[in-house]
Amino acid sequence: HMRDPVIYRILFHPHHRTGDTWKVYPMYDFAHGQSDYFEAETDSLCTLEFEVHRPLYDWLVEHLMSDDYRPRQTEFNRLNLSYTVLSKRLLLELVEKGHVNGWDDPRMPTLTGLRRRGYTSKSIRKFNDSIGYTKVMANNDVGLLEFAVREDLNKRAPRVMAVLKPLKLIITNYNEDASENLEIINNPEDYSMGSRTIPFSREIYIEREDFMEDPPKKFFRLGPGREVRLKSAYIIKCEDYKKDEQGQVVEVYCTYDEATRSGGPEAGRKVKGTLHWVSARHAVEAEVRLYDRLFNDPEPAGHKDKNPIDFLNPESLKVITGYVEPSLKEAKPLDHFQFQRLGYFNVDPDTTSDRLVFNRTVPLRDNWTKKG
Repeated sequence: HMRDPVIYRILFHPHHRTGDTWKVYPMYDFAHGQSDYFEAETDSLCTLEFEVHRPLYDWLVEHLMSDDYRPRQTEFNRLNLSYTVLSKRLLLELVEKGHVNGWDDPRMPTLTGLRRRGYTSKSIRKFNDSIGYTKVMANNDVGLLEFAVREDLNKRAPRVMAVLKPLKLIITNYNEDASENLEIINNPEDYSMGSRTIPFSREIYIEREDFMEDPPKKFFRLGPGREVRLKSAYIIKCEDYKKDEQGQVVEVYCTYDEATRSGGPEAGRKVKGTLHWVSARHAVEAEVRLYDRLFNDPEPAGHKDKNPIDFLNPESLKVITGYVEPSLKEAKPLDHFQFQRLGYFNVDPDTTSDRLVFNRTVPLRDNWTKKG
C-alpha cells in the first residue's frame, strides 16, 4: 500500500449532499491519518485487514507532525461468533429475503436484535471482557455470550410462574369455590427484591412433560401414585387421570395434603420432585416466542462450496400459547423474568394492553452442548 497508493477518486457525478461542488474525493487511506491528526485523535482501532495500511497511515501522519503529538493505528481481531454470521452483506440477505423479521429480529446479532431478545448491556460487556482483544482470528463460542446473560439475569430477574405446554390438574379434595394467595420470593439471589402473592385454586395447569402414565425409575415428577411438591404451595399425590379419544392425557386428578403448605407444620416433608404451576382460574394467556440459534452449523460462512443460508436452523423460532401468573399483566416491554424451570424471558415490544408477548432469551441450560 506504500507503493503507488490510490489517493483520490475523480467522479463527474452529483453528490447526494453537495451536488456538483466537488469532483475529486480522497480515498480512505489518504483521509484516515489526516482526519485523525487534525481532529486530535489519540488512537484509531481497526480490524486486522487494515494492518497492511498502517505504513501509509504513519507516513502521512509523520509528514503532518509539528510537535510530539501523533495518533496511532492499532489492529485487533474481528469479532466472530459461532452459529451466526456478522457480515453485513449476509445479514442484509437474511433481512431482504425474509429469513428473519427485520434488523431487530431477536435471532439477529445486531444490538437492536440482542436487546429485543433480552440481552442486557452488562452481559454483552461481560462477554467482551471474557474473550479479550487479540490479533488471532477466532470463532468465539456463542455459548459464552449465553452464559454471560444467564449469569446476569440470575441476579436481577424475578422468578415467576409460567406454563408453556399446559395440562390441567384437578385437586379433588380442595374446595371447588375456594382460592387463596400464597407468598413467593421474587428472587432468592437477592432478597431485597421482596416477595409477592400468587393465587392458588382447585384447578391448575402444569407442564405436560411433568406427567407420565408409566414413569421410569429416575423420573421424579408426577405419575400415578406419586407425590410431588407444587412450588410454594402443597404436596400433592396423583390418584387418577383421563384421556381423550386419541389416547392423550387431558386431565390429572390429585389430592393435596393441607399440612404441607409452604411454612406449614409439615412443609419439611421430603419429596423428590417440585413442579411449577399456574392457577387455571387466574392464569393469563400469553404468546411465547421460543427463539433458538439462527444456524445449525457452528461456522455457517466457513464452507466455500455452500451458502450460509443452507445452514439455517428451521427450529430457530417456535410460537406457542401458554399461561402465566396474573402479576405479569403489569409487565412492560423489555422487562426480564425467569420462568421457573424453563429459562429467561423478556416482554416483547409487540405486547399490548390485551395481548402479552414474551421472547425466550435463553433456556436455563445450554442444550446445544449435548447436541454437539
